[in-house]
Amino acid sequence: MIRLFDLQLFVRTVDCASLSAAAREMDLSPAVASAALKRLEQALDTRLLARSTRSLRLTPEGQLYLEHARQALSSLEEGQRLLDSGRAGIRGVLHLSAPSDLGRNRVLAWLDEFQDQHPDVSFRLLLSDHLNDLFREPVDIAIRYGAPEDSSLVALPLASSNRRVLCASPAYFHRRGRPERPEELNGHNCLCFMLGSKVHDRWTFEDGKQVRTVTVQGDRVSDDADVIRRWAVAGRGLVYKSWLDVADDVQAGRLEVALPQWRGEASPLNLLCPHREQLSSAVTQLRELIQARCQQVLDSAPW
Repeated sequence: MIRLFDLQLFVRTVDCASLSAAAREMDLSPAVASAALKRLEQALDTRLLARSTRSLRLTPEGQLYLEHARQALSSLEEGQRLLDSGRAGIRGVLHLSAPSDLGRNRVLAWLDEFQDQHPDVSFRLLLSDHLNDLFREPVDIAIRYGAPEDSSLVALPLASSNRRVLCASPAYFHRRGRPERPEELNGHNCLCFMLGSKVHDRWTFEDGKQVRTVTVQGDRVSDDADVIRRWAVAGRGLVYKSWLDVADDVQAGRLEVALPQWRGEASPLNLLCPHREQLSSAVTQLRELIQARCQQVLDSAPW
């Protein structure tokens, strides 16, 4: 078994280029330091340092192992820091970004709940449907639908089973009729979301046997997902939205699901951040709360 103390001595010896100097810094006798280094080499069955009375140098095996030893000590120190911050209580300012619709109609309430539990946490909330604000703006984490295009981002699942649903208001269906097959969307007014210069007008459905993708059109397009939902509630057309966004409207009768036998495409919700170092105790606990609340919504999903 490798002892933490032995690892610390090994790394300090390399940094000091001297076993006796490392022993003095760690307030050890030369005999204890020498025994610790020998114990580590025996545990690894490898010579790490070539030593003489006048010099000390890393062996090739020692050079290879040094990087891993440093990483292990750094990871343990980070774990201790997180434990210490948890004991001190969650506090500080958390900068986060969320989609416009989910942010206004879900995230605001979740942040209220979290802040009631942790009153020493402050939030700076940016509502945006664009991802580049994660780098352009001073944001610690972002809540986003779909897998990130940038593979360097850390993505942690919040609602991996979420899907899109097709829905409209009862007034719209009364006026225009209810589609029975995806192909019939060509005869309906479809309200589309636009991200950047791209209009999301290709809607995909599957019934377990076949997949249908329909290019839709309508008289309204917006780059604000909340506006699209509001237009649908007002009876202006059909929308193809995340269940997390429209579940309350469906349950309240403001919207009704169409084509229930056809499943919409997957729309997983993730928490994104540039580096794992930003996964503080506050972020971790906020993620756990959001996961739990998302699951409560998904329990009522029609698929």
